[in-house]
Amino acid sequence: MKKRILLISGIIVALLLVAVFLVTNYFYGEAVKRGNEVELHSEEVETVASRQDQSIVEEAEEWFGEQDTQVVEQSSYDDLTLKAIYIDNEASTGKAVILAHGFRGVKEDMDELVKFYYDQGFDILMPDARGHGESEGDYIGYGWHDRLDYQQWVDMLIEDHEAEEIFLHGNSMGAALVLMTSGEDLPAEVKGIVEDSGYTTVKEELTHQLNHLYNLPAFPLLDMTSVMTKVRAGFTFEEASAIDQVKNNTRPLFIIHGEEDELVPTEMAHELYEAAGGDKEIWIIPEAGHTDAYTVATAEFQDRLQDFIDRALED
Repeated sequence: MKKRILLISGIIVALLLVAVFLVTNYFYGEAVKRGNEVELHSEEVETVASRQDQSIVEEAEEWFGEQDTQVVEQSSYDDLTLKAIYIDNEASTGKAVILAHGFRGVKEDMDELVKFYYDQGFDILMPDARGHGESEGDYIGYGWHDRLDYQQWVDMLIEDHEAEEIFLHGNSMGAALVLMTSGEDLPAEVKGIVEDSGYTTVKEELTHQLNHLYNLPAFPLLDMTSVMTKVRAGFTFEEASAIDQVKNNTRPLFIIHGEEDELVPTEMAHELYEAAGGDKEIWIIPEAGHTDAYTVATAEFQDRLQDFIDRALED
């Protein structure tokens, strides 16, 4: 009888372990594994843009499609081939910007911003993050390992393209990426950071998504998925922290966030602003959802961004 009870208990434990592994593996696939299409919690916000703003965006996207672009690449610290689009500005002012796209996006998603920066004399670098687009990698780094990649992109702009004044500008995951990069040892050529709709930490953002999509608490599922991510991708959700990194920032920082953002809660922008080191400013846009600021208030966005760039270059 005792052997039978032990056998049944062993089977139950084994089944539970298998179930835990399968569920954890499923969420790893949803959150971290490359290539999956996933649903995210993001309530629809009806955006209303003026005709002037619509015209600016449409013209910028059309202009980008007509540009001759150069594909550049680098080998990451862990031997991944990472690719980017580079646009050489005919003005050759020594200014350059790196544009960072969002979660499961591609470099071309940042197309609406390219003309603005080009018109200000910037060379443009648009990388595909590791695990995205044409870059290698079988996992999404949420900006954590990517911050080291961006240090290399910065070095490439300085060494190969003689960049003297560099800005980093990211949307969503790309915003968290540039915030994480801001806490690293950066060369003097990096003059400013622009982040639009970034999250505080990967754990807090995934907790938000888990709660709203599945009505589940973070513990224990997120913790187990974080362990699997450490094994398979080399980082945990806890360590991937934009808010910890930005405390070490010394560059001018412009934080942008939509007041109606349901994908990355707007309060995260305020938390980042309070934690950030260096000169900083924050702009919360009424009636704007996730990364909608440029669409909702294009002309004002450009004016504020131009002012930020001018002031950053005066320092």
